[in-house]
Amino acid sequence: MLFSDIIGQADVRHQLVQSIQQNRLSHAMILLAPEGAGGLPLGLAFTQYIVCENKQENDACGKCAACMKAAQGIHPDIHYSYPVIPRKAGDKPVSTDYISEWREFVQNNPYGNAYDWLQFIGAENKQGNITATECQDIIRKLNLKSFESGYKILLMWMPEYLGNEGNRLLKLIEEPPQNTLFILVAENQEQILATILSRTHLVKINPLLKEDMVKALTERAKVPPPRAQQIATITAGNYREAIYLLQHSDDDYHELLRNWLNYIFTANRVALQEWIEGISSAKTGRENQKQFLRYFINLLEHTLRLQYLDKSLLAFSEEEMDFAAKLAKLANLDQTREIVDALDNACYHIERNANAKMLFHALSIKLQYIFKKKPLPVL
Repeated sequence: MLFSDIIGQADVRHQLVQSIQQNRLSHAMILLAPEGAGGLPLGLAFTQYIVCENKQENDACGKCAACMKAAQGIHPDIHYSYPVIPRKAGDKPVSTDYISEWREFVQNNPYGNAYDWLQFIGAENKQGNITATECQDIIRKLNLKSFESGYKILLMWMPEYLGNEGNRLLKLIEEPPQNTLFILVAENQEQILATILSRTHLVKINPLLKEDMVKALTERAKVPPPRAQQIATITAGNYREAIYLLQHSDDDYHELLRNWLNYIFTANRVALQEWIEGISSAKTGRENQKQFLRYFINLLEHTLRLQYLDKSLLAFSEEEMDFAAKLAKLANLDQTREIVDALDNACYHIERNANAKMLFHALSIKLQYIFKKKPLPVL
């Protein structure tokens, strides 16, 4: 991948190029980027730039043999590590077991997240990991001599999936063989092993700028400019979520939300139980559950924006705008903040495989208390 293929992030691209040109390259770094901001594309482009045989001023040439191999994920001096699952019980999987799937994934969905990747390899509800066996394999590979490039490079995506086994890599990170580079691409700093975090140079990457999102959506996804503006507003710099929303634009989250709140306000326990059963089913899926909650959050944000902005600037239909206006009458600013916090917390737990039925039961009860301005009982 070339730097020119990346959406926005001009400052980070320039920083990475300059680290090579000015010989200030850290042997171990973490590219810390929020979901959908382009952390993985930046890592891929950076590794290609490092091995390029004919570096340009701001990018790899894209034409030399090293670039061609790096672009296909087959350069012998660039090694990849990422979360994987056992193909069958008792397996001790390593990343190279899934290298064909990995190459296809980064070609087609470089802005995808770990959930997308694990579903792509058929994980379903299994938890992905970067295992102790993988760490041993990394140590073995990086102690070999380079084949073609001046460097041996490990590009590790989602080091958050390293358990304590990651401590096996500490000596290698502290005292690496000559011209060995560790490039880790992460989304959540708090979930990275502190021992690894303290031994690496941290490069923080911001969410995509709205204008960069709009340009990418109109030029790459062929989205009409008004719709691109709306999607960019909703997704707040997350290109992965923007594409997801476009692909699932037919999902009727509005009707789902209206029914939920109606059952909560009318205390219709039977209907609410049926609603929870539906949203918690495997058919709905964890990603749809999360997107539904984010839809609710965006609608709450729009209830506030309605007080200051013209409706035409907002990213919802007229029916949804009317619904947002009604929500504004039901919840004041403090209540809205409490609801958003509860929904954010629910999204966090959904991403970590919380039991959906229990989660939506608890969330329904919490929303009921928030709307009634009552404190939750302490058990």
